[in-house]
Amino acid sequence: MTKDMTKGPIFSQLVRFTVPLILGNLLQMTYNAVDSMIVGRFVGKEALAAVGTSNPLMTLVLLFTNGICLGAGILVSFHFGAKEEEVLKRQVSTGMGAGIVFSAVVGLVIAVLAKPVLSLLRVDPSILTQASLYLRIIMMGLLFSFIYNYLASVLRAMGDSRSPLIFLAISACLNIAGDLLLVAGLKLGIFGAALSTFLCEALSAALCWIYVYRKVALLRLGRGWLIMDFGLLRTTLSYGIVSALQQSTVQMGKLFVQAFVNTLGVTSTAAFNAVNRTDDYAIVPEQNIAHAVSSMMAQNVGAGKKERVTRSFAWGMVLELGYGIGAGIVLFSLAQPLIRLFTTDPEVIREGVGYLRLMAFMYPAPAITNGIQGYFRGIGDLKITLISSFLNMFVRVIACYLLIFQMGMRFEVIPWSYLAGWAAMCLFEIPCLLHRMMKMGATAV
Repeated sequence: MTKDMTKGPIFSQLVRFTVPLILGNLLQMTYNAVDSMIVGRFVGKEALAAVGTSNPLMTLVLLFTNGICLGAGILVSFHFGAKEEEVLKRQVSTGMGAGIVFSAVVGLVIAVLAKPVLSLLRVDPSILTQASLYLRIIMMGLLFSFIYNYLASVLRAMGDSRSPLIFLAISACLNIAGDLLLVAGLKLGIFGAALSTFLCEALSAALCWIYVYRKVALLRLGRGWLIMDFGLLRTTLSYGIVSALQQSTVQMGKLFVQAFVNTLGVTSTAAFNAVNRTDDYAIVPEQNIAHAVSSMMAQNVGAGKKERVTRSFAWGMVLELGYGIGAGIVLFSLAQPLIRLFTTDPEVIREGVGYLRLMAFMYPAPAITNGIQGYFRGIGDLKITLISSFLNMFVRVIACYLLIFQMGMRFEVIPWSYLAGWAAMCLFEIPCLLHRMMKMGATAV
């Protein structure tokens, strides 16, 4: 059900909107996390490393397409808040058509070039074939992933974060069952894990499409889905590409860090995979709070309600910092049992626990940066989010390179490179935020 967020109590609306976003993203990440757990326990350390080493590239592509969805969603929120229904319909159909073409082409290209691309990332030759197979199958499902994420983004832009969660929950449960059957039961290894994810992505896309067709009258477009408004396309691309680049730059940094970790051996690669799965779960609520703030702010920008724009951001920052502190405490306390979910190898556990306990102290930093990025997305100023994310990537990669190759340190010190990246973001974002608020009278216009 769509929800007008231009009126009513801000904090309670923000919490109700954020919780399904968090649960939905946690379920979506469960696709890959369950693959890692089952592959690591039922196939072996080499297979776990193969899944992990293909994951950063796979995530980079998915984040790029999801960035397009996020950019288009901001525009939908503007039109929905302004009650511009006809423009909204053309906006939705234009974004869908462009995204389908893009995701189909990119998925095919990466599936064909999987092995040479992974070779450039210095993947260990002993796991290259398995990693390539996993990546190819996942990329063949990129089109389904885009369709689901685009429709989910549109629904969220219109205030409905609950329905996409339901479809994703069904798909995630089936994905777990599929992994257990194909990997643990039928012994299909990495192929079985990737196939299960592929089928469940197709299911979530189908369920979301059926719901939109039957239940959301405003999006029951019929032949209107074939409309391509080239004027709106230019605006969509300007928002979508910048948003996609912003979403992708941090992941590009992870790709470089992954390549550096690969030089430390299979044990460190496996530990990095396990830690990243855990870290992704911990960090995603901070990102979702920011996305919820963006959606609420964008609707109110469209409606011209400037005071609610600023108050939405303020409450969002309260949620961000509260969560960041709490998440760090939990992860430090549970580091060892969390890493044991992925592997029983004592060396992998040792390296992973040291990394995760150090990272636990740093979660308030990304809470701040995510909250500020949510502000700039909500007012439609995506250039700030892109520049700050690029700074994060650049500083993180340089710091990681210096720590490993110049100072001769090992895997456990990598979190310091992440902290350096977040610090660079803060140094850029906070002055921009204060300048914008002072210039606009603490409002978003």
